[in-house]
Amino acid sequence: MQKKIYRYGIIGTGRKHRSEGSTGFGMAHEHIRGYQRTERVVLAAIADIDPEAANLFAVEYSPQKVYSDYKEMLSKENLDIVSVTTWPHLHSEMVIEAANAGVRAIHCEKPMAVTWGECKRMYAACKEKGVNLIFDHQRRYLEPFQRARELIREGAIGDLVRLEANTGDMFDWGTHWLNMMFFFNNEVPARWVLAQIESHTGRRVYGAPAEDQAICQFQFENGVRGLMITGADSDIGCAIRAVGSNGMLEILWGDPSLRYIRRGDANWIVVTTSEGIHGGEAIPRAAADMIKSMDIGGSTILSADSVIHSTEIIFACYESSRRRGRVNLPLDIDDSPIQDMLDRKLIGPDRA
Repeated sequence: MQKKIYRYGIIGTGRKHRSEGSTGFGMAHEHIRGYQRTERVVLAAIADIDPEAANLFAVEYSPQKVYSDYKEMLSKENLDIVSVTTWPHLHSEMVIEAANAGVRAIHCEKPMAVTWGECKRMYAACKEKGVNLIFDHQRRYLEPFQRARELIREGAIGDLVRLEANTGDMFDWGTHWLNMMFFFNNEVPARWVLAQIESHTGRRVYGAPAEDQAICQFQFENGVRGLMITGADSDIGCAIRAVGSNGMLEILWGDPSLRYIRRGDANWIVVTTSEGIHGGEAIPRAAADMIKSMDIGGSTILSADSVIHSTEIIFACYESSRRRGRVNLPLDIDDSPIQDMLDRKLIGPDRA
């Protein structure tokens, strides 16, 4: 039986990574190549407010239609799948518009959005419309992380007790590692967050505020503890560490990518993997998983059901710093606490 070909569209083509005028990683190019690999989509349309960027993209990938207004594209093209590959402050509006237009699946870049209220609204809109919303925490598909989760589930380090991670900031890169913590802990929601951030530069990443340094402790509902350290002096000797009752496991930044040690062992056990933690196969696998979910129903391992919980940790971290105290979840705010603190000059280069 002939398999269905899905109508695919992209909002925000941007420019290729490291090309002239590029401002990011050119993720639209990664998305289209991933979906083309499935041989199950036709690139029905693209939309970008920059005509030159749209034209460059069109020359390379030959969409059927090119739009400057994504809302017009959504209203006219009857799309099945849409990739949203713009900066985070645009995600919520675009995802909600796509859901309201009848799109069945949305593949959005991370992080979710720049306020917690926007995150909740886009999540709720897709739930209400039955839209399969995913975010690009694509490393879940890579071998080191898959094998790490298997080892934890098999009890290679005993019962999981604590997850630790470090990276540059909570919002941009930290969203990957927080999401991976939930992946390793079977998507169990968190119970509370206690954190502090430091910001003296007012730095922004893809238009969104990001701290210079942070420490964030939280507890999952099953009692497992989480610890994220970001920014200056945050090195913990690995990227992610899982501590168990009978040993510990580490995801490393380089090669090898994965190792673990049991209580009483003299040496680490290195797990040989054919991929590292930045493999280019991740997005094509995410695209294939999305197509599979379109064919048979159900969700993917990048489902917004997991992402909403890990994103909540980010905003709860900022809220804990604003309150100067522990935050019990679910998080009961709508704004961006870090932006609020910058606006009121409680943090940042113009701190009062």
